[in-house]
Amino acid sequence: MDKVSYIGNADVNAIDDLYNTYKNDPSSVDEGWRKFFEGFEFGQTNYEDSGEVPENFQKEFKVVNLIEGYRRRGHLFTHTNPVRERRHYAPNLGIENFDLSESDLNTVFQAGSQIGLGPATLKDIVAHMESAYCESIGLEFHYIRNPKRRQWFLDELELDKRPKFTSDDKKNIFRKLSEATLFEQFLQKKYVGQKRFSVEGSESLISGLDQMVRRGADLNVKEFVVGMAHRGRLNTLVNIFDKDLTELFGEIEGKEFDDDDTFDGDVKYHLGLTRNIEIGDKKLQLTLAPNPSHLEAVGPVVEGITRAKIDDYLESEKEIVPIIIHGDAAIAAQGVVYEVIQMAELDGYRTGGTIHIVVNNQVGFTTNYKDGRSSTYCTDIAKTTLSPVFHVNGDDVEAVAQTFIIALEYRQKFNKDIFIDLLSYRKYGHNEGDEPKFTQPQLYEKISKHPNPREIYKTQLINEGVIDEAHDTSIKNELEGKLDARFEASKKENKVIVTNFLDDIWKDFDYAEEADFEKVIDTKFPKAKLIELGKKIATLPDGKQIFRKVLKLFKDRLKMIESDKLDWGMAEMLAYATLLVEGHPVRVSGQDVERGTFSHRHAVVKTEDEEEEIITLNLLEENQAEMTIYNSLLSEYGVLGYEYGYSIAQPNGLTIWEAQFGDFMNGAQIIIDQFISAGEDKWNVQSGLVMLLPHGYEGQGAEHSSARMERYLQSCADLNMQLVNTTTPANNYHALRRQMKRNFRKPLIVFSPKMLLRYPKAVSTMEELATGSFQEVIDDPRNIQETATNVVLCSGKVYYDFIAEAEKRGVEDMAFVRVEQLYPLPQKQIDAILAKYKNAENIIWGQEEPENMGAWVYMAMNMRHINLKGVSRKASAAPAAGAKEIHLRRLKRLYDNLFQYAAVAAK
Repeated sequence: MDKVSYIGNADVNAIDDLYNTYKNDPSSVDEGWRKFFEGFEFGQTNYEDSGEVPENFQKEFKVVNLIEGYRRRGHLFTHTNPVRERRHYAPNLGIENFDLSESDLNTVFQAGSQIGLGPATLKDIVAHMESAYCESIGLEFHYIRNPKRRQWFLDELELDKRPKFTSDDKKNIFRKLSEATLFEQFLQKKYVGQKRFSVEGSESLISGLDQMVRRGADLNVKEFVVGMAHRGRLNTLVNIFDKDLTELFGEIEGKEFDDDDTFDGDVKYHLGLTRNIEIGDKKLQLTLAPNPSHLEAVGPVVEGITRAKIDDYLESEKEIVPIIIHGDAAIAAQGVVYEVIQMAELDGYRTGGTIHIVVNNQVGFTTNYKDGRSSTYCTDIAKTTLSPVFHVNGDDVEAVAQTFIIALEYRQKFNKDIFIDLLSYRKYGHNEGDEPKFTQPQLYEKISKHPNPREIYKTQLINEGVIDEAHDTSIKNELEGKLDARFEASKKENKVIVTNFLDDIWKDFDYAEEADFEKVIDTKFPKAKLIELGKKIATLPDGKQIFRKVLKLFKDRLKMIESDKLDWGMAEMLAYATLLVEGHPVRVSGQDVERGTFSHRHAVVKTEDEEEEIITLNLLEENQAEMTIYNSLLSEYGVLGYEYGYSIAQPNGLTIWEAQFGDFMNGAQIIIDQFISAGEDKWNVQSGLVMLLPHGYEGQGAEHSSARMERYLQSCADLNMQLVNTTTPANNYHALRRQMKRNFRKPLIVFSPKMLLRYPKAVSTMEELATGSFQEVIDDPRNIQETATNVVLCSGKVYYDFIAEAEKRGVEDMAFVRVEQLYPLPQKQIDAILAKYKNAENIIWGQEEPENMGAWVYMAMNMRHINLKGVSRKASAAPAAGAKEIHLRRLKRLYDNLFQYAAVAAK
């Protein structure tokens, strides 16, 4: 009989603990247990052969089961809900459910040694476990498989290693709680009915964050990066990030922004801030990222910002801590939360563990929690990564402080995610103008009579003799006086200022003006050095076992250099190489980017035997910047948000996200609309992020054709981003280099090709890379300005389709002018080229996309000063046909419509 079968349903780990106690110090175990273990070691003997055993042997294991019951299910029976009764779960933790009875309560059990009590009565064991797991703090951790992490929590709770607070500590907690409470009450009086999404009901969030930051200083944390939605944001800005109250009151009053009329700004509870603070002799930087009303969209952005700082200048993940503050309804229902959590342990995205805090006010707008999720807890997504979850009563301020501190200590020790479910309520409904009794009349009847956390804690501290009424009055007078003074000062200010929340990082960069886009940017690079870099890119280290097809690809790249015909992939790699040796780090991520979806890149080569990764871009020269490239998880929303965050925290580096196919960016539309296209206009935040979106109609169906160019063009205004649809490897090379050669940053959307990656005519020379620059418009190279009677403006890969068909049909009087940059539209250049075609009867915009897609509507709107005709596929609900024959038939119709304007040369 082995130990497991003998013990039956007793937890093996707990018995192992008891056995280890015996092994370490036999005298600590009573005589019966000693004899038992001596005869029972690893199943050498069975019960009958073990000699004398404890009288309560069978019940000992039942007590062990009871202890494990508390560890595994204690969180279901806590006092963590301040305003609702808990749901009832069966069976509960009553001793009768473990085959124990009241007659056993005064019996001494050796199992007490497992929880730090030594031999103890069942009554004391139960009381101890109730205190550890079933009061104001509940903990889910039983699913953690790592013994060290699991034991760490056992020690924290069962051995009561939880933080202890002195009288001074309690006064500090009370003061921070007072700041949070009185600030909200002040706003309620001064701005009646104004939306502010107050933290009332969850004020302990602020004191908890304060304690976390203070403990962070002790643990040598240098930075915290925080993301949160609007609930409690103003309070966090003021009382954690020390936002100037005069500025905030001006924002609440809706004063004009201190900028020209083109700047739109954002509402007060979306703005971000960075502050440098001191705690004792320690300096910390606190960053709160701006966030739109899309509640969880900021999560991946915070992770990207954090990783950029780790990669750029921090020595360790332990020096920076990302914190994401969720709502209970949002964390349970928003898919991007899952995407971000799945990044936590991935090489390309890990940030050393994130602290997730849920402000759980038990309702989503007007939706009851029972209608907002199917899971037991809103935090059940944490189990995906086996992350521990604290559930804590928001009315128990010291319990909240304890969990916030423990969460930070866990993160710093193990570099893993951890979750805190802060159970609370919201006093005024969704916003201060909402009437919550419409949908939750019983709950809000209770809330209307419920004392706030400050009043509860004040009573506790007075009863403990820590403070008195005079202390309370003094704090109230001081804080209310400060609020009144700043409120009066705000009346004297006429405008408010919105600064880049990462202002220190961006202090050496300018904001772009229209004239900046008319300048030719120097992207040249010495030809001899280019050739040298090209050879290094195409040369794999000796002595490695490389797949023969890969060897051929790299030999072909060397031949490109010899023949001076560079394809798309080679020019792209050279763009990265030149930037790397100039000191600009390059980061690329997306689905299958290491080799490229179309196997054109091969930036990462793996050996056949060991799968060792070789990145020749990191073997160029000493002191070069680093090339990092990662195949992402199958995510668009989360990954694009991450790369956006990375780009705004690393302006000196080229950050690229590539979609597997252009239309797949649909999954990341929120990031595109709220951050990439509008971030600078709302928050003064620049980004140099590059998005590579494969685009082009080759009969591969709807999702594999269109990157939805029209959507980006519709969002273009105020110089917010750049859109290019280039046709040569050289122009793509210069577009990428141009990103780092200006003293400002703009997102760059590249409608990158598929067909052109290996198209024989889509090649460039070293000279074009070395001495050229980005060409916004490319005239017809045939120099037919005098003879052309038709001019076709077009963009991207369709240019090659048009000229091939024109040659096939014998059309010689039609010029094809490529608009390589669609936004900002180089209208002066287009007009100057068109002016050369004095005999042109028709100016045509030709595109392969349907009429309601692509750039046609945009070009017609911006070229109203000429009679621009449009030729395209007919308007369509889907971007492209799924059948090859339909594709070819529509393509022929497109050509027929275009060349009806042309005269066909006699053969």
